[in-house]
Amino acid sequence: MQKELITDATLVSNYIKGDEGALGILITRHKQRIYSFIYSKVYDKDIAEDIFQDTFIKVIRTLKRGSYNEEGKFLPWVMRISHNLVIDHFRKSNRMPKFSNSGEFSIFSVLSDSALDAEKTLIKEQVERDVRRVMDELPEDQKEVLVMRMYNDLSFKEISEKTGVSINTALGRMRYALINMRKIIDKHNIILTN
Repeated sequence: MQKELITDATLVSNYIKGDEGALGILITRHKQRIYSFIYSKVYDKDIAEDIFQDTFIKVIRTLKRGSYNEEGKFLPWVMRISHNLVIDHFRKSNRMPKFSNSGEFSIFSVLSDSALDAEKTLIKEQVERDVRRVMDELPEDQKEVLVMRMYNDLSFKEISEKTGVSINTALGRMRYALINMRKIIDKHNIILTN
């Protein structure tokens, strides 16, 4: 059978069964697409090459461990690994936006820049996902005020009218929401880098 006709799923299965050459075919088949994706984010050949290598080291480890179960979706799975490694690279090189403790709403300043290049877009998506995960851990009343203020742009007067609490209570909930988010971010530092 010609190697072009062998599906990714078959090649993965063959590799797991001990056919080392199957991995070579998979790498050759998808190298251009994966490498181009990585390069489009880091704009540096050496770094892109390193991340590409790391991607396949992770692929090999996962396959050898027998914990691959992507049901034939090999390329999207590898792309996801490379995407996570790109984000890790930015985090390690301190090019991720930092959550600073100065200023009430500074945590959201990273979400408001509209002129974003490729790197910032990738980081922004990750930060937004992280922020949403953190928000999900807040008590419902704090989350409600936060969403109304940050995403719906309501004033505290409008929030107070909508929720039926005083402006001071709404302000207090916002303050506690931000304090709690910072605590959650500190507590989950490791989880947030996944």
